[in-house]
Amino acid sequence: MYSYVARQPIFNRQQRTAGYELLFRDGESNAFPDIEENRATCRLLVENFLAVGENPATHGKRCFINFPYKSLVRLLPTLLPKKRVVIEVLESCEPDDELFLAIRRLNKLGYMIALDDFDMDRRWQRFLPYVHIIKLDLMSIGLERACEYVAQNRHRRLMFLAEKVESHQEFTAAIDAGFHFFQGYYFSKPELLKNRLVKPERLSTLRLLQEVCREEVDFERIEQIIIADVSLSYLLLRYVNTAASRTLVPISTFRQALVYLGEEKLKMFVSAVATAQASIDKPRELYAMSLQRGRMCEVLAENSTLPIAGEKAFLTGLFSLIDALLDSPLEQLIPLLPLEPEMCNALLKREGPLGQILVLLDAYEQADWAAVQQCCELLGISDELVARSYRLSLEWSSRYVHATPQSATN
Repeated sequence: MYSYVARQPIFNRQQRTAGYELLFRDGESNAFPDIEENRATCRLLVENFLAVGENPATHGKRCFINFPYKSLVRLLPTLLPKKRVVIEVLESCEPDDELFLAIRRLNKLGYMIALDDFDMDRRWQRFLPYVHIIKLDLMSIGLERACEYVAQNRHRRLMFLAEKVESHQEFTAAIDAGFHFFQGYYFSKPELLKNRLVKPERLSTLRLLQEVCREEVDFERIEQIIIADVSLSYLLLRYVNTAASRTLVPISTFRQALVYLGEEKLKMFVSAVATAQASIDKPRELYAMSLQRGRMCEVLAENSTLPIAGEKAFLTGLFSLIDALLDSPLEQLIPLLPLEPEMCNALLKREGPLGQILVLLDAYEQADWAAVQQCCELLGISDELVARSYRLSLEWSSRYVHATPQSATN
């Protein structure tokens, strides 16, 4: 399955690309479909902006995205990184008190806001201190009137974007009037792009992995992601209750799990849960091997002569098969996860102490005993420890594999 998006470039006064407006499409006909606008916005965000991998629609530029009234008052734009988007308030929005509070809130959070197809209605005046860009449709309100408005308001701390620039004459007039940005068929028609559709469960997994890999983990955000996904909630609680065998009362909430396990341990468990979620449609053995590699890396790190943190080694081993679980190359996935450089180098290049542990795992799984011996010497560990860590990791991973609901799907 594929997702579709049309993008139209937005240029600055030097005619260099300043960003792209993303326009929802649901097929290869490059026209807006007959679909309710809130649903269109949600599908655009999920299918294109939050997709796994580098989205060719953005290329590092700011994305101008249309948000209808309901999406704005629900603060849907906060799902997106504020430095990569411009929130376009659709002309169909009613400028009432609820919308005003939402725009003021988004402004305070640091989002850039644009009024789309601005019609100069006086009811929008109170919004202007919280708006950064005003888009004026030259075809709708007329070139002369648009240029006059910009000339009269150049003293404001606002930027102006000329929409539907159709000719060189219109572009020159808009430049002279003081417009900052330009968009229209004179420069480029919307270009249709097609991407592979990311399944919702893969999206939850990626978001969870992104959060848990941050240096300062926001457990409230992790809790929101888990609560919103029934299967994730089930997996986490099964995992934690398996680990928390000494508690008198079973753990039933994420907060209880955090208090019981502590941040570092819970971070490891959440990573394992995300890996389990990614493997729902995969062979059970692939998931078991991911857990096994994570646990084996942890044991080896804690017993080597090198200063390697156990939890960091666990994550490195766990993620070493994430490409097979998410059906995307490691080179594409790793940049999406805020991992420390040493973990990235280990996963992508097998460099550093963590990379050497992965080399050891690869050699052990392939029964390359000469390579195993060489790795042991470099890491300062014994052959016996490697064999013992393998047995421990095999026993440990088998307990958690049986705790997952995969049997219902495999």
